[in-house]
Amino acid sequence: MALDVNDRIVIPVDGEEHLFEVRYIFEPDHSEHAYVVVVPVGETEEDGSDEEEAFAFRFIEHGDGEDDLELFALETDEEWDMIEEMLDAVQQMEE
Repeated sequence: MALDVNDRIVIPVDGEEHLFEVRYIFEPDHSEHAYVVVVPVGETEEDGSDEEEAFAFRFIEHGDGEDDLELFALETDEEWDMIEEMLDAVQQMEE
């Protein structure tokens, strides 16, 4: 499964499967890891704001099958900082 922006993936959360849409994929030059930012599909904000809840993961693709994507929680402050910086840069470019 070659992961692309706008792909939809199922992620198990607390024993239930949830559908997410891929918003961003980052493969930083200075890192051996690749990262993905996803948002839940079909969930709307109750307060009416345009903000979406996003989740970031480090990932590895093992092949082209649907079950060949492995997600890992971000483990370090450096990873979180890098994701936040990249998202800020993308948002500034979109404005």
